[in-house]
Amino acid sequence: MTTSTNTEPETTPTPYRSHLHPTHAGFPRLLHAEWTKFRTVRAWLLVLVAAAVATVLITQLSASGSVTSGGPDAIHGPDGTTVTDSFRFTHRPLTGDGSVTARVTGLKTADDRSVEPWAKAGLIVKSSLRQGSSYAAVLATPGHGVRMQWNFTHDTAGSDSAVTTAPRWLRLTRTGDRLTGYESADGANWSKIEDVSLSGLPKTVQVGLVLATPGHQDVHRSFGGSSQSSGGGRATATYDHLTLRGTSTTTPWTSTDVGAPTPNAPAPHNARPDSTTTVTDGTYTLTGQGDIAPDQGGPDIVQMSFQGVFVGILFMIALGALFVTGEYKRGLIRTTFTATPARLKVLAAKTTVIGAVTFVAGLAAVAVGYTLAQSTLRGNGFGPPAFPDYPLLENPALRAVLGSAALLSLVAVLALAVGVVLRNSAGAIATVVMLVILPQILSFAFPLPAARWLLRVTPAAAFAVQQGVKKYDFTSHNCLPEGGCYPLSPGNGLTVLAAYTAAALLLAAWTVRRRDA
Repeated sequence: MTTSTNTEPETTPTPYRSHLHPTHAGFPRLLHAEWTKFRTVRAWLLVLVAAAVATVLITQLSASGSVTSGGPDAIHGPDGTTVTDSFRFTHRPLTGDGSVTARVTGLKTADDRSVEPWAKAGLIVKSSLRQGSSYAAVLATPGHGVRMQWNFTHDTAGSDSAVTTAPRWLRLTRTGDRLTGYESADGANWSKIEDVSLSGLPKTVQVGLVLATPGHQDVHRSFGGSSQSSGGGRATATYDHLTLRGTSTTTPWTSTDVGAPTPNAPAPHNARPDSTTTVTDGTYTLTGQGDIAPDQGGPDIVQMSFQGVFVGILFMIALGALFVTGEYKRGLIRTTFTATPARLKVLAAKTTVIGAVTFVAGLAAVAVGYTLAQSTLRGNGFGPPAFPDYPLLENPALRAVLGSAALLSLVAVLALAVGVVLRNSAGAIATVVMLVILPQILSFAFPLPAARWLLRVTPAAAFAVQQGVKKYDFTSHNCLPEGGCYPLSPGNGLTVLAAYTAAALLLAAWTVRRRDA
């Protein structure tokens, strides 16, 4: 009996190749296909509309709940920045070119406590005694060495010599509109700090000795609660070798508290009761308070007009995740990849569509929300002259609106990328919420160092793009997350989110190439 065995070799299946002409899989056609998918799924459109409506409504509700009785008129510097301009000033007029020189020999608090690191004693040339007028100053500080500062928002560091440990000679020279600051350890060998131009400087200016010390409130937060301590107040500085060269009147040096109320005395001889100037054998002793710097203490009414974005992000996360995980769940992604084997093109098309639609919808929502919120805030007391007006089409409002729209779009793309990796709607949504939303919530409760670290290294850093008040590192101020203050600048904060999104897209690209559909 004979048996036969089939020894025919097994054949390897031929990989599928689309029979469509290559141009049919071009990127514009993929974009059109993905856009068609999006607009024909009613649930996705509803989520997009809900995101926009929620953003506007929550923003408006938040603005309606913010009320103030107003406050003192805002002081604006030469570039329109809201500033603090209040200090002890011993001065004389200077007409035309000239220079003023003095040695700062000491700086301490009036009550002999630790002096503020940003307390300032030095020389100033100021266009007038009016608050907010242009100026240039060379200053000795206890904690930040010698500085040259001008027009409130500009600062150049000199030597790191602290006035509390060694006297420092300072000099300011004027040549036309140009002011040059110098410093010296011995009064003989001088080093230039900076040379600046103050446009529109009048022919006659006020020059002399300046003393300012900012107050502060330090917030210490732990898991068990928070505490607050105050400091600052008055300071006392001593100067000698005060010399003025140039054309001036023969009147003696006059002391003024710039910014002091004058109910019974005309300017410029107004003084606070606790401010003094004494002269003994050529030594000038000034005691006073105040600061000359950008105002960092008021509410950020630009940031207050974007509260709804926090809620709108939740909808965008869900939309970005569902746009791709829905196809994985129903197996439709196989059909997509069968029609278009170039999977990276498909991913790019999906990313482009979800990024574009969420940006456009987000831009419309935040623009409307900002406009309505600003109107409501002005009606509730947050308006000129106590608070500046920020038109929609001017910075910082325009930057914050565009940045918030980009924030919503990037979060949606991040959710899409995570959805490609996890292939699960709930998992993708939860992951992105933990990355973007949770750090923002935890920052309100964590100790401040940990809170600031979270807002530097997580995608929540992108909320910094909503800040309307610029933070300056040469001023003393509290930066609290609950106050809308973030450790990174608006651009750097948004860059952190963009980096996370790019990394997630790279991982998603690797995933779609390596795994089966």
